Amino acid sequence: MSALGLKIIDESVQAANVWINEVDARTGWEHKQRAYRLLRQVLHVIRDHLSVDEAAQLGAQLPILIRGIYYERWDPSKTPVQERSAEGFVTRVQAAFDTDPLGDAHQAIAAVVATMDAHVSKGEMDDVKRSFSKEIQQLFET
Repeated sequence: MSALGLKIIDESVQAANVWINEVDARTGWEHKQRAYRLLRQVLHVIRDHLSVDEAAQLGAQLPILIRGIYYERWDPSKTPVQERSAEGFVTRVQAAFDTDPLGDAHQAIAAVVATMDAHVSKGEMDDVKRSFSKEIQQLFET
């Protein structure tokens, strides 16, 4: 048992904060709530594009709380969404920022993907990225 409660819960909260802090640092926003919203939305847009099997394989590599965010409101019967254009991908991410535009959407999306690259196996991230068109893959590059 940890000082605050169950060790697994404490470690999950710590891991989620690491991810959110990394997204916040990579965007340069200094606004953790906004970084959380970005992380959540990009994870959902990526998840919805993947086949059910690939979505589950990615989910298995996420920290517990991030995994919960990832699976939030998921309806596998409505996936995969076949998004081919970078503009369509950005529009889906921007939907969580209607009253607070992203600004440089490419940089914001790349910040989340770079965070994922740092914590998810290279093989899994390669599989995820290959499932997108070349145009969308360019959004993932820093």
